[in-house]
Amino acid sequence: MTQEAIPSYRRERRINWIITIILIIAGTAVNFLLNKLVNIMELPLYLDNVGSILVSVLCGYLPGIFSGFLTNIVNCLNDPSSIYYGILTILIAAVSGYLANKNWLSFRKPFKLILYILILTLIGGGLGTLIPWFLDGVDFDSSSFINVFVEAGILNETAAQLLGNLIMDALDKAITVIIVMIVITVIPRSAKEKLRFCGWMQRPLTDEENSQSKHISIRKMSVRTKIMAIVISALLILGTAATAISFILFQNATISQHTKLVTGVANVAVSIVDGDSVDRWFAEGEGSEGYAQTVNLLTDLRNSNDDIQYVYVYRILEDGCHVLIDTGAVDEEGSPMGDVIPFDEAFSPYIPSLLAGEEIEPIISDETYGWLLTVYKPVLDSSGKCVCYAACDVSMGNVQAYERNFITGMVSLYLAFFIVIFAVVLWVVEYHIVFPVNSMSMVTGSFAFGSNAALDSSVEKMKNLDIRTGDEIENLYSAIVKMEGDSVQQLEDIRKKNETINKMQNALILVLADIVESRDKNTGDHVRKTAAYARVTMKKMRELGYYSDEMTDEFIDNVGNSAPLHDVGKIKVSDMILNKPGRLTDEEFKIMQSHANIGSDIIDQVIDLVPESDYLYEAKNLARYHHEKWNGTGYPEGKAGEDIPLSARIMAVADVFDALISRRSYKEPFSFEQAQNIIREGAGSHFDPLVADAFLAAGDECRKIAESFGDLSDVYAKDNHVDDSGKMR
Repeated sequence: MTQEAIPSYRRERRINWIITIILIIAGTAVNFLLNKLVNIMELPLYLDNVGSILVSVLCGYLPGIFSGFLTNIVNCLNDPSSIYYGILTILIAAVSGYLANKNWLSFRKPFKLILYILILTLIGGGLGTLIPWFLDGVDFDSSSFINVFVEAGILNETAAQLLGNLIMDALDKAITVIIVMIVITVIPRSAKEKLRFCGWMQRPLTDEENSQSKHISIRKMSVRTKIMAIVISALLILGTAATAISFILFQNATISQHTKLVTGVANVAVSIVDGDSVDRWFAEGEGSEGYAQTVNLLTDLRNSNDDIQYVYVYRILEDGCHVLIDTGAVDEEGSPMGDVIPFDEAFSPYIPSLLAGEEIEPIISDETYGWLLTVYKPVLDSSGKCVCYAACDVSMGNVQAYERNFITGMVSLYLAFFIVIFAVVLWVVEYHIVFPVNSMSMVTGSFAFGSNAALDSSVEKMKNLDIRTGDEIENLYSAIVKMEGDSVQQLEDIRKKNETINKMQNALILVLADIVESRDKNTGDHVRKTAAYARVTMKKMRELGYYSDEMTDEFIDNVGNSAPLHDVGKIKVSDMILNKPGRLTDEEFKIMQSHANIGSDIIDQVIDLVPESDYLYEAKNLARYHHEKWNGTGYPEGKAGEDIPLSARIMAVADVFDALISRRSYKEPFSFEQAQNIIREGAGSHFDPLVADAFLAAGDECRKIAESFGDLSDVYAKDNHVDDSGKMR
């Protein structure tokens, strides 16, 4: 495909992608530089969301989320712990993109704008305070302005810290939003429309089409909802499982690592303590030679690692643990030599082994001295006898803090990835599945099976969608386009064949009618003229609103096409009667009247062969009842009023009028005006008054029909009358 042949919206889409990527990078740079600037100026602000919010507002939620995510990655280069706060930047970008789409970011809507700032504050100041609390805890800053509430007893330190952070973050977010509003205000509307990131895999929908596609009714659940439910469920299940497994592994690794630490420290302590001096130290006391030096070494050992809680040396006897050396905790004095420490419950199973001088496995206890991981190592004298135990404790609270930090970091990081993945999947589902499917549904739902122009327009609408997802959706679209094109071609072929069949059918009807009429030397082109009069009468009835429910195009066509068959029964009437130049006798007239029932029976036989031809039912009505009269004095059944089929009431007017203005062997033609007066006088007695009124209203059209068949002349009979006032043939 040449460059000129590529639709403009495809070229614009490529440019849009490039612009969006540039803006994501620019937004990240703005976040980073503004944050650095306020840090250099030592302002109590962050301004690290300005860029990502701008990208969200201008381009959409997805580019904004990527800008926030990229900002977090850049921050991690300087501070790895920043990774845990990525959820905040991403949430702020996502919320900003969503609310901007809802037109919240406008100076004309101050309430919504303030509410938007409060939402950002709750994310930045609220969650931004909770995360470090869960990670390492937050020490209260007594120099903070909020300290006055603590001193007054209004708030505790935790609530005061949260309130202080929220107030400071509200200021930061207010300034951030003001900067964003100023920027988007100065950008021209046309430029903002071009900056909007759209991933159309087809011709972009107009606002009206987009709105219409979103309101397509769904019987149960939309594809978007189903896919997103599956994605959310999968992410939650996988995330929960991965987090749980990671936590268990981390917990085991942490305990194992601390067990190794405390075991190593205990072993070092064993190497420091001289087993041969233990008895002497107990006998001589703390002033004994080498004792103070040993205490100092063990104290240094305790201080060598922040995780080490206690380092001590006990002699285990039946009455308890006799203290030899207790370094105590940091900033805390240990027990003096000679104190007897009772056994904790957790040590009960191990007392026999300890009394026997045997080595025991690490013990985790939560009793007198807190939650501790303890390792006891026997100290031997030169003869190999256990004279005491060197022990080391690690606080399990520290281990728990590591675990809490780990799980908090994992959840924060997981939620950040969750939002990113969710946003990407939602975007892909929207543009690769939902919009294409809804577009096809919308166009096929409005597919018009009317005129050729309507059919071609429907096919063209489908082609103009230009769906190019490159997957099964595109294959489906191509199949629908081909199917519609083939269907239109097939419909066109069927239409042409139907036209041919209809022409053949009408020609056969006329031929049959001509055969019948050719036997009657009096009637000439009677079947053609009556059909023409009937058509103009029906069109005028529809124009005037008479019998509007019945006056459909189908009814008019059926009556017009079947009109030539109204006298088909004459085929069984004798030529002598048909062509008698004078008045018919009563017996002859009865035979002539029989043509109505005969015609009905003939058409009945045709209906049995072709039961679904609607025009034949009207032909039957015309043949049987066109000599019935409105007042019930007609034949063959004496029906009256609306009991007479409407088609027959219409034919009655057309039949009589043509008989009046036509020359017959037994009479001269009436003038056009005389014939109209007779129709007018017969309205309400012979004829349906509404049909007669419509016929008379269409006088100009009827005159043209009569003139076209040569029925009107300058000389009109003076004493013409209907044959015996009722024996119209």
